[in-house]
Amino acid sequence: MNEMILLKLGEVVLKGLNRRTFEDKLLANIRRRLQHCGDFHVYSKQSTVYVEPKGPECDLDGAFAACRQVFGVIAVTRALPCPKDKDAIFHCARNYLDKELREAKTFKVETRRSDKHFPMNSMEISQYVGGLLHDAYPHLKVDVHAPELCVHVEVREKAAYVHAPSQPGAGGLPTGMGGTAVSLLSGGIDSPVACHMIAKRGVKLELVHFYSPPYTSVQAKEKVVALAKLLAPWCGRMKLHVVPFTEIQEAIRANCPEDHFTLIMRRFMMRLAQGVAARTGAKALVTGESLGQVASQTMDALTVSDQVCTMPVLRPVIGMDKAEIVRLARQIGTFETSILPYEDCCTVFTPRHPRTHPVLADVLEYEKALDIDGLVERALAGVERITISV
Repeated sequence: MNEMILLKLGEVVLKGLNRRTFEDKLLANIRRRLQHCGDFHVYSKQSTVYVEPKGPECDLDGAFAACRQVFGVIAVTRALPCPKDKDAIFHCARNYLDKELREAKTFKVETRRSDKHFPMNSMEISQYVGGLLHDAYPHLKVDVHAPELCVHVEVREKAAYVHAPSQPGAGGLPTGMGGTAVSLLSGGIDSPVACHMIAKRGVKLELVHFYSPPYTSVQAKEKVVALAKLLAPWCGRMKLHVVPFTEIQEAIRANCPEDHFTLIMRRFMMRLAQGVAARTGAKALVTGESLGQVASQTMDALTVSDQVCTMPVLRPVIGMDKAEIVRLARQIGTFETSILPYEDCCTVFTPRHPRTHPVLADVLEYEKALDIDGLVERALAGVERITISV
């Protein structure tokens, strides 16, 4: 029998009558994610997904790393199957985990017996295998509370499986089960984290970026494409809608008070994002706004921004401080790209003293000087669409 990967399911197991639908979506996501790693047999039994390589050419290391980024999986481990026989289980554990057993000072064996027809219960299997391992590695001491190495044995329907402790998975729900949303992706730290967090709830994403040449550079656009590619292993295949924003920003500068530049710009972004949502069938917008972090993210400013929206606006990082957001950005691998020194359109024509507590009636009055419908229509007509694949 060949080494394989076991995936443990998270919230999916709580879905009751809908569970099969969630599992089917998860299996489809795993299979799609593993396509570049080789040909694997992927199936689910008893709250566990089995990933079995069909040939020696399969990249098991790459598959293991990929599985850890699939939402819906809470734990991932490499395991070696063996016949359901107590001595076969011992020999499998000794051979498969020999290096770990030699290096550890303390250990224990932990068994789960899903196959109730097996003649020994979980405790008896652990005692039997543990005793033989202790004889084979005399330097080892048994520690059932805090061992350096825990040898896991799972006796299941098809075989017994031996493995070391598992690694954490991505958690959450399978991508695609939560519907589709349009996420505003800037070149900063916050919006990629927001994308990751909402995708973790099973939401499929359409990405929108606002591009303002010549005020923003080609490098700034390439930076956002790079961020989208870093998100793809977590979020799956996405489309990045690059919306031309120069005309809108120049119209705002020419016709509106400086202290309202950013706020009116945000209102246009929400209108345009809704336009993309209408084209793609998305049901919500997602932003990386954190309450009070900048002037446009006060409660009053967010209220005025949302006034143009006819669909829910989801803000996954709304209650997080910058340190928390940075920590998660580092964890998902977007931080170093986010801090590259290429400014996005949010920094164009930034007011010296932005209005933090705007009045909606004033904003509506200022916007009368703008051809809102025409500006939005022309921007949407010029959208560039970039497919982002894993």
